[in-house]
Amino acid sequence: MPSDTQVKRLSTGRLVLHENVAAYLFLLPFLIFFVGFVLYPMFLCVYTSLFDATMGREDIYIGLQNYQELFSDPVFWVALKNTAIIVLVSVPVTCAFSLWVASAISKMPVAATSAFRCIFYLPVVTGSVAVTMVWKWMFNNYYGIFNYLGQNTGLIDKPINWLGDPKYALGCIILILLTTSVGQPIVLYVSALDNVDRTLVEAAAVDGATPFQAFWKVKWPQMMPTTLYILVITTINSFQCFALIQLLTSGGPKNSTMTIMYYIYYNAFKLYRYGYGNAMGVILAIIIAILSAVQLRLGKEK
Repeated sequence: MPSDTQVKRLSTGRLVLHENVAAYLFLLPFLIFFVGFVLYPMFLCVYTSLFDATMGREDIYIGLQNYQELFSDPVFWVALKNTAIIVLVSVPVTCAFSLWVASAISKMPVAATSAFRCIFYLPVVTGSVAVTMVWKWMFNNYYGIFNYLGQNTGLIDKPINWLGDPKYALGCIILILLTTSVGQPIVLYVSALDNVDRTLVEAAAVDGATPFQAFWKVKWPQMMPTTLYILVITTINSFQCFALIQLLTSGGPKNSTMTIMYYIYYNAFKLYRYGYGNAMGVILAIIIAILSAVQLRLGKEK
């Protein structure tokens, strides 16, 4: 006869087994989706980057030739430079502006805070095509609002072709990206500020700390996890800037707005060079992974 302890262990083991089986059954649909639509495409992307893959014939294995051609492609380096400019400008500006706005509206009454959060978050939930078309109208060099206001206020003498001039096109793209990127960080920062331990802030004020010192020494460390998340997500979104380019400039004029994401699309779906496009995708994934790891490492050290 098994002892009471053995019976309890056996019952506990069966209970744990049943719970594990139930948990994996609930996770099974997500796991199937993850394997079929995430892991498999990632593997296929790396695998295809080693082939001369196009339509109408069998893929030809060429090893690392796509990567060799990639690093000698001047358009790729232009796209990489433009993408780097977008990231270096949009990420810090988005984070700083979002923190400033969140700090301002978090001090308002609850109704006003909610209203401002809805206003800033509206471009996020609005379709990217609709938002882009509005900006395209505003930048129009014949009847756009920017040229109208500029000429009527004396800031410009004649209409400017904002999206057709290499001097202004990339700046316009960055401006649009900023307006569509600040909604989520503002909402996250408002929540992070609401979760700050008020007793620590009050203790710092009693000790004679200025509002800036209280923010930097007390609030900012508690908001660091939120900041890290915003930095990583904003960096990834900036690297993946595509819809704006496709709808407004198609990489022009003179490749001044060409980004890596659009160059991948151009090679894969317009030139049908799938292997070459996948090679760029692999390089882009490596760059994003390295930058995300560096950001997380620096954030943890602080």
